[in-house]
Amino acid sequence: METIPAKNMLTRTKNNFWFGTDYNMNIYRGCSHGCIYCDSRSDCYGIEAFDQVRAKEKALIILEDNLRRKTLKGVVGTGAMSDPYNPMEKNYQLTRQALELFKSYGYGVAIATKSPLVTRDNDLLATIQQRSPVIVKITITCADDLLSKIIEPHVAPCSARFAAIKELSNSGIFTGVLLMPILPFINDNPANIKDIVAAAAEHGAHFIYPAFGVTLRDSQRLYFYDQLDLHFPGIKKEYLQHFGNTYSCTSPQAKNLWTTFTQECQRQGLLYKMEDIVARYKLEHGSQQLSFLF
Repeated sequence: METIPAKNMLTRTKNNFWFGTDYNMNIYRGCSHGCIYCDSRSDCYGIEAFDQVRAKEKALIILEDNLRRKTLKGVVGTGAMSDPYNPMEKNYQLTRQALELFKSYGYGVAIATKSPLVTRDNDLLATIQQRSPVIVKITITCADDLLSKIIEPHVAPCSARFAAIKELSNSGIFTGVLLMPILPFINDNPANIKDIVAAAAEHGAHFIYPAFGVTLRDSQRLYFYDQLDLHFPGIKKEYLQHFGNTYSCTSPQAKNLWTTFTQECQRQGLLYKMEDIVARYKLEHGSQQLSFLF
């Protein structure tokens, strides 16, 4: 696997709204999932040959130095720019070794992934959770495996991702669904939302956090439109008519979808508000804040 130079592995988050993270880490660069909507293809990130996965050079040495030097421990988020459980991880185990460092230095972790490979690290996540907050977010956009194969061509089918949620949940890991993006005119229908919520509950998810739309800009938009022409003829015209060149493309059905979604989540007992999700996993799953309550 090719490597790229790196000077730092942890960046401080501007605010910790996004799942209560204090730091962000991307141990890999690029992604092989091939999702047609991926924002990381945007020019602003400057990632050349985005579909090729590369590791950060001396990533673990730099990460350990970062962790050792930080005066504030907290939750490290990973998976924002590239999936920490890409196919390379199976052999190179950089993410697993990073988790070992989080365990040693007393940091929590918030993982975003589309890969069932995350279940390999159940043991480490459970150990970390004894002292620090742990949350795993698995992206699922379609209840139908055939549709997910089109918009996320190199990712495990959604049925396998639901199975991973069940395995993690059964191991006591606070796990749920990132229901995003919901693509206008493709998967933004009530049946899809209802089926995902039902399957999430059935497989032991603790939460679902949604976004009923997609963001598009520059080269990412061009790639997305090329894929629409290839797989969904006529849908590009709908995007141009409804959204033009706007960055945020919210589903015209967003209001109705939100109503359906919240009703189903409440019926199934699933969390869906960010503040509730963060409070639950930090206060009930190993947060050191618990010591102040007694």
